[in-house]
Amino acid sequence: MDVFSRTFLPAAAEAGVAIPTVSRHMPIFRRCVEPDETTVLVGRCQRPEAPLSGEFMLVLTHRRLVVTQETKVLHRLRLHLNTNLRHLSNVSWSPTTSRSDLEIAATAVDGVRERFRLRLNNAEAVRQLDERLREVFHARHALAA
Repeated sequence: MDVFSRTFLPAAAEAGVAIPTVSRHMPIFRRCVEPDETTVLVGRCQRPEAPLSGEFMLVLTHRRLVVTQETKVLHRLRLHLNTNLRHLSNVSWSPTTSRSDLEIAATAVDGVRERFRLRLNNAEAVRQLDERLREVFHARHALAA
């Protein structure tokens, strides 16, 4: 089993993503992520500016951000975003006022500002996710300097 599979499955389970959902999205993630990449985060999310656009699943590794979209009515899957982290700018994240959601925003290389809201169980989960995001994005800036 490759590194991606070994780290993706526990991250998906930690996020509470059901196995059938993981199985549907996995072929898309496999095409986008290298087998030697470590999964940092898996989560179901929504786009705050487009609440009726369906569900999204976000996968973050130390090198890539991949987001898939599942339409509401027909449950069709499509790749929404697949980018190397070095092609993102103005990456930010913050908890929502409820303290049980975390909003992540980044500007892609094409200039489009992407925003995703991850629903988490509690404030402790928000804190842990904040730590992971700091680890990935602050380490990336340190390497670039």
